[in-house]
Amino acid sequence: MHVLRSTYLPAYSGFIRPPYTTDPFPLNSPTFTPDQMVSPVQSLQRETRVLDLFVALKVREDVWMDESELHLERDESFRDLFDLMQPRSRMEDLVRAYGVREGVIALANMASSSTNGIVSGNANVVSKVPAGSSSNDGRTSSRSKAMSKAPALVPFGALSVSFSSRRVGLVLTTKERKRTIVETERAKDERLEIAAKKLVKELKGWVAARGAG
Repeated sequence: MHVLRSTYLPAYSGFIRPPYTTDPFPLNSPTFTPDQMVSPVQSLQRETRVLDLFVALKVREDVWMDESELHLERDESFRDLFDLMQPRSRMEDLVRAYGVREGVIALANMASSSTNGIVSGNANVVSKVPAGSSSNDGRTSSRSKAMSKAPALVPFGALSVSFSSRRVGLVLTTKERKRTIVETERAKDERLEIAAKKLVKELKGWVAARGAG
């Protein structure tokens, strides 16, 4: 799969127009355990899925062109990918990167442990105190206190981006519902990186307000 991605990456990049940017190659989360690692086909990088769709469409177009000299490749075939799916997935990847850096997004998908979309920064910490140890109660108490002081995080797996030429927002999906939690305006020629930083800033305020409540 990586060979196909590398082969068609130049053609894919050729469809990217300013102010959009691209970085579709797979990225695995360093926080996952070995049995949770993302496969070579799947990727934490959401834009990789768009690249894979492009590869599938491009291969089909290439086959048709080989089979018939009358077939002409149409740019319209890729319009939906690059007008909406590519910038939206790229925005999600940027939000993930900035959100992790700002300490408001967790990479591990812990949405199932929360009903309001917020989890503890230590939600995936497992105690290593042996059962029956005399110090078990004391260490458990200390760990509980540490977890209560841990920063609130939003699991990246529960987030998606709503994207248009004028507005962008973050959509949170929990067991109960799916809703837009923050939204901001963007200029039509505004770089995705700037819009993503504004979303993360709004997300920090949303998390702080929920934590205070």
